[in-house]
Amino acid sequence: MSEVTQNRTFFGRIAANPTPALIWLGGVLLLLSVEFSAFVDALILFGEQINPLVGGSKDIGGWYVDTMYDSLGFAGGTVMSALGALVVLAVFSVFVKAAFIPFSIVERLGLEDLPISADLLERSIVGAFLVVLWLVLLYEPLAFLPALPLIGEPTLAQMVHGFAQTMAGIADWVVANVPTLLSRDLIPNQGFNPPASAASEYPAGSEILGARIAIGPYHGTFLGLSPAVAWAIRVVAIYLYAFVWLVWVWQGYKTFRRHYRFADWTPRDDMIDRLSTHRWGQFGFVVVFLFLVLAMFAPAMGPTTTAQNIYNPYGHEFQYVEDGEVQTITHGTANLQSASQGTPDNNVGVMNYDDYGRFHPIGTLSERANGKDLFTFMADGARVSLFIGLLSIALSGFIATALAMVTAYYKGLADLIVVVTSDSIQALPGLLIYILLSVVFSSHPISNIYSGGFLLALIFAATGWPALWRAIRGPAFQVSEEEWIDAAKSYGQRPSATMRKHMLPYVAGYLLIYGSLTIGGIIISVAALSFLGLGVAPPTPEWGRAVNIGRPYVTTVSWHIATIPGLMVVFVVTGFNALGDGIRDAIDPQSEGSGAGESAAAGGGG
Repeated sequence: MSEVTQNRTFFGRIAANPTPALIWLGGVLLLLSVEFSAFVDALILFGEQINPLVGGSKDIGGWYVDTMYDSLGFAGGTVMSALGALVVLAVFSVFVKAAFIPFSIVERLGLEDLPISADLLERSIVGAFLVVLWLVLLYEPLAFLPALPLIGEPTLAQMVHGFAQTMAGIADWVVANVPTLLSRDLIPNQGFNPPASAASEYPAGSEILGARIAIGPYHGTFLGLSPAVAWAIRVVAIYLYAFVWLVWVWQGYKTFRRHYRFADWTPRDDMIDRLSTHRWGQFGFVVVFLFLVLAMFAPAMGPTTTAQNIYNPYGHEFQYVEDGEVQTITHGTANLQSASQGTPDNNVGVMNYDDYGRFHPIGTLSERANGKDLFTFMADGARVSLFIGLLSIALSGFIATALAMVTAYYKGLADLIVVVTSDSIQALPGLLIYILLSVVFSSHPISNIYSGGFLLALIFAATGWPALWRAIRGPAFQVSEEEWIDAAKSYGQRPSATMRKHMLPYVAGYLLIYGSLTIGGIIISVAALSFLGLGVAPPTPEWGRAVNIGRPYVTTVSWHIATIPGLMVVFVVTGFNALGDGIRDAIDPQSEGSGAGESAAAGGGG
């Protein structure tokens, strides 16, 4: 039985009994505080990714306008350029309104009496805001630029720029000065065992809160432990931290259900109970959880940093011991000497050290990849795969959902047009289309955004929405025939409101199911393109490229180069498919055990 009365709003129920919510919120703040600097660093990284995206949109727009004018002349180019801008603006306006603005802007501003459609007015307001935001980001980007000279009264652009600079300075200070619990600065694993003659110059252990603590003989590593043990401690600590987050989120749901939920029971309770006994789905959840943590904490997970290992190895030095003396060498030079070449004398395998005392959990790459550390390569590559998968699923899911709502509500000609379009796209061979579009747009400005990852996400979204649309088209048509939809029409409710309030919640579960099944196919398709030398451009790491690099060494002692990345692709794809099966069986128990193989095949095929 609920502990609160049913006639209060959600926030009213919290106000009536705030203690459980405050306890849970306190736990969240505590978990955030121990990794606050890392979260700020993630926001900085997000801002750095926004800049090329905004700049790339300018390049893409310029390319489109130039192409239209060159092909159609002045009049035709002007018309098509304006039409293209309106189409893009309309699509983004609809997406932003549907995804991020749950209330009516027209009603909040008191503009209901204007002689114009409320939907059109709302889209126009959102579109105008997006144009202003794009111009601000384009000419005053979220980058750490030198301060603009202030002459006379500050302009709006200068004030925006000054605010961005102030926030960027604060963020830089936080990242540089606020320690995090799981950083490689607090739990370092790069160090060496100094010779007896240099023990006083290079004392054992590491400094923790200003005090040097040593258990082992190594200099520079956590507590003086060996690099392998120090790295393992940091990785275990990261996964424990992520697991505590997972447990606390679950505790938050139980707190909501026990103290603040309107009803004592909902169908969601039965879904969770069914999922709690679904072993295949739980296996998928564990694999996906491990993959997500690897991607999210990639900078701290690797035994070395991506700057030292991938992007600027010759700009970073480290110390090691040779012939009883402490020497200095760049990571780039050491990587070349530590490359795995398929022979016992030239191989750094799984759980091995190289000749310079650096620990490699799953070995090193070959000389073709300059001998980079494979684990660091795979951890950073997980971020790339996750970015492409999530962005493409978000875009294709939005397109599929919007078209499913429209075709189910209006039927007839609208449904016929979408059916013909989706059949035409699905009739094309998927992998060949990926290869063709990757080659065609390889020199386009859009291919420079995130080393081609953004282009791949757009390609997968453009070719993947028909499968998602067909998956949710049936449930959308089913709910459109319900009596409450007819009642909403009779009441005069706007079609967009009917779709959003009465149809979308019904098909959202199916979208979650098929989205989780499809993301595995996207990850394996990205790996296949990288294996063929297409897709994500080097030096940005990608799992498929590692498989391609290690292919000549599969039967040698350097088998790890291709085998481990290949197995990781298989496990992650299987994990997403298993999780999708579990969610499907939890939402629709009548489907349990039926079509599991077909679903997995659909997910793995991209």
